[in-house]
Amino acid sequence: MGAAAGRRGELLSFTVRVIRGRWFSLFASFLIMAGAGATYLFGVYSKEIKATLGYDQTTLNLLGFFKDLGANVGVLSGLIAEVTPTWFVLLIGSAMNFTGYFMIWLAVTGKISRPAVWQMCIYICIGANSQNFANTGALVTSVKNFPESRGIMLGLLKGFTGLSGAILTQIYLAVYGNDSKALILLIAWLPAALSVVFVYTIREMKVVRQTNELKIFYHFLYVSIVLALFIMVMTVVQKLVAFSQAAYAGSATVVCALLFVPLFIAIREESTLWSRNKQPHINPPQVTIDKPAEIGPKNFKPEPEMAEEGSKSCLANIFKKPERGEDYTILQALLSTDMLILFLATFCGLGSSLTAVDNLGQIGESLGYPTKTIKSFVSLLSIWNYFGRIFSGFVSETLLAKYKFPRPLMMTIVLFLSCIGLLLIAFPFQGSVYVASVIIGFSFGAQLPLIFAIISELFGLKYYSTLFNCGQLASPLGSYILNVKVTGPLYDREALRELAKKGMTRSSVKELTCIGTRCYRLAFVILASITFFGAVSSLILVARTREFYKGDIYKKFRDEADETEAEMALPISKE
Repeated sequence: MGAAAGRRGELLSFTVRVIRGRWFSLFASFLIMAGAGATYLFGVYSKEIKATLGYDQTTLNLLGFFKDLGANVGVLSGLIAEVTPTWFVLLIGSAMNFTGYFMIWLAVTGKISRPAVWQMCIYICIGANSQNFANTGALVTSVKNFPESRGIMLGLLKGFTGLSGAILTQIYLAVYGNDSKALILLIAWLPAALSVVFVYTIREMKVVRQTNELKIFYHFLYVSIVLALFIMVMTVVQKLVAFSQAAYAGSATVVCALLFVPLFIAIREESTLWSRNKQPHINPPQVTIDKPAEIGPKNFKPEPEMAEEGSKSCLANIFKKPERGEDYTILQALLSTDMLILFLATFCGLGSSLTAVDNLGQIGESLGYPTKTIKSFVSLLSIWNYFGRIFSGFVSETLLAKYKFPRPLMMTIVLFLSCIGLLLIAFPFQGSVYVASVIIGFSFGAQLPLIFAIISELFGLKYYSTLFNCGQLASPLGSYILNVKVTGPLYDREALRELAKKGMTRSSVKELTCIGTRCYRLAFVILASITFFGAVSSLILVARTREFYKGDIYKKFRDEADETEAEMALPISKE
């Protein structure tokens, strides 16, 4: 009886350890990020908004801009995260997600009177902005918990976000059938529910290095690749074969099962650590007696420095910047030349990519593709968005560690690749939109982990919650100028020209539609040119940071982890 009670107590203790551990926190972050990519499905449900509410392309692109504005202006979530716990940030994001998308669903289904355009803009901005709270809560916390693997961490987490569109599509087909309006309802409640369920498990923890950490991340990578390949196969099969509701349910079940495989990896790792901690004498800590003497002065050294910094005015140090890689203040980082160059490259690269993503549905329509094929384009883009994020995260980290290959140079290569995808839409041929969806999805996905990793490496992690959100502010600005002010009007101009040829006017049709290869030609030639300029500007950042990336940029974090390990081992070494 006593032995059974002891086993139950031990099982309970182990369960609590798993739930409060770093690896379960990472698993929860994967799930939250897998639901945080609803903005990438705009190309699927935007047609419903356009048809139901009678918008022209310029108005629809204005909605797309406010979506991008909400998705990328995350300064508020960053500032809130600086002064509040992670659970509070996640709860705010959950409430915003449900409110924004639920109101859009009510409008599209006619359950409320038709909202004004400005109201729809506010709804979609609020819904899209919620993903910044998920990013700040899950992504920033995970990077701080695994600072030496930040490239890999960013690639994995943003990879799940990239897959989010395809994952949600599979689930909505299983739950609601082929109903784009119901998709809006799904993205209102499901991501919100995920944040609420895992609200207390995601938090910043003290960094303790594990020798097999990289191996574990590769296990997570393999699971996510299997998930991406399965979704890609299902996307192709669903295009060729008419699926029943039961078949859609089966596909969604496999997707959900694969999403939970990382949980078993997390439990396995916590079990290994649990066994190791129960037997401290079998694996004694590799710490000599004189190690604490080395650590002692380091622990006390920062105090006078912090006191000295505190006595100085914050404004007086704005232009007195620390070395790259040290902790910049928010103003020091924002006013630095490196950040301005990165801002320009982001404006050109992400602004053009977002414009292409938002218009993908209308691009397919203008070239005469059926609705089912257009949804395949969106799913393809989502899946290759994932591969881009994974590639840039893992490959850039490997190249940096082995060959000191600078991340800004990887960014330059990705932007040049994006130019090719944009030109394939400007000058389409048979099947070119499939290739363009792959290239644009890949390059769009690859940019995000690179931008976030570069910011963390150049400006430190102290104010990362705010800085990584500030770093993507250029994206909605680029989207507004390139999408609302360039692409939308040029499309409408071509559509009006077609109407004029038929002897019709704008008032004679409810929905302004353009059919033909010229609809997007000029707009995408302009987008390709701007992306090329962004690639050239990022080369300047490569030149400026080449010496920094030649050094050991993670040495500081290794030293801190070593000190933590020594402090934890100290009581054992005294026994």
